[in-house]
Amino acid sequence: MDYPAFLNSLNAATCPVTEHPCLAALWFDAKGDWDRAHEIVQSLPDGPLETGAARIHAYLHRC
Repeated sequence: MDYPAFLNSLNAATCPVTEHPCLAALWFDAKGDWDRAHEIVQSLPDGPLETGAARIHAYLHRC
């Protein structure tokens, strides 16, 4: 999913993002559901393949 498609997906009532949980977390955050976004990234395993999850987690805790 590219950026314009992601922005268009924000018009949907339910999360259409299925290819990666990090994108789904960003979708929920953009829709105002911080708790669901945080729950998604918290559930992902730590490791080199999930550095995106760590970055999204940090983004969610921004000031």
